Amino acid sequence: MKKLSMLRPLAVLLVALLVPIAQQTAGSSQAAAQVTSGAKMKVKGMILKREDQGFRMRDMAGSELIVRLAGNARIEEKKGNPFRGGKKFTEAQLVRGLYVEVEGRGDSSGAIVADKIKLSDNDLRVALAVDSTVVPVENRLGIAEDRVARTEQNAQRLSGQLDELTQVANLAKGGAAAAQETAEVAVDGVNRTNDRISSLDDYEVRKSESINFRVGSAVLSAESKAKLDELATQAKSEKGFVIEVRGFASADGSENLNRQLSQHRAEAVLHYLAENHNIPLRRIVLPFGYGEAMPVADNSTRDGRKQNRRVEVSILVSKGLTNPVNVNRSVGASTREE
Repeated sequence: MKKLSMLRPLAVLLVALLVPIAQQTAGSSQAAAQVTSGAKMKVKGMILKREDQGFRMRDMAGSELIVRLAGNARIEEKKGNPFRGGKKFTEAQLVRGLYVEVEGRGDSSGAIVADKIKLSDNDLRVALAVDSTVVPVENRLGIAEDRVARTEQNAQRLSGQLDELTQVANLAKGGAAAAQETAEVAVDGVNRTNDRISSLDDYEVRKSESINFRVGSAVLSAESKAKLDELATQAKSEKGFVIEVRGFASADGSENLNRQLSQHRAEAVLHYLAENHNIPLRRIVLPFGYGEAMPVADNSTRDGRKQNRRVEVSILVSKGLTNPVNVNRSVGASTREE
């Protein structure tokens, strides 16, 4: 357990370095679900990002909701001990990655106006650790985005210069055809480069495995280890890969314990890949336990619960790193490939 606690902050740091630009606001690209005006709501989920007078969250069913804070909204601790007073929290502590329970009513805009928000002290500490790690990385990514923007501006200026060169060449005797061809190839090269930059955050799944566990256990079986051995071997042959690890639990036991158990299962997979196959931690996206969320089978049956006690492991490869940029130039009788 000591070794596990030492690895967890490292994994938190590494996920910030590995998650592509598009995933910094994961889930915020889809339209938020609309709540019926006046309807009383009680939802649980994770904060995706802060917004004006509230935040955007994803509930346990995967839907995104807009939450606005009422003027007298209470932000308090979800207590496990009924014999002590609960802590009070401020709006500033509602950071992304925080698991919360929201109670309120729908307004005319389709958002939830929250009267009460509950959260646990442990969840807040984890969310603050992740947020403090991601912010410096976002700053570096912002610099990178500025550089990409400047590159695109230069490409636009180059495209304009090529148009001017084409016009001059068309006025020269015998030079019109060659100049036009050169301009088209150069513009094509700029377009291909821009396409490759755009696809850097576009990932495709090369291989997925579902690792199952016994009731209340986070111990890998021999069969599970064999699946991970095969997955690790393929991952090492891929270029620019990352491994996504997501833990789940069946509906046996309490919701809080199942969230912890699903996290332990995900971390067991991370440890096996790192210790037995030397997969660098920078290649493994922060393992996360979703508890009873997103079941793949009916929890009311024994076989269904067996299927839900799982960890989903996937090899993801960036299309922008694996797809080469080929530009065929043909000027006169010469041909070359770049």
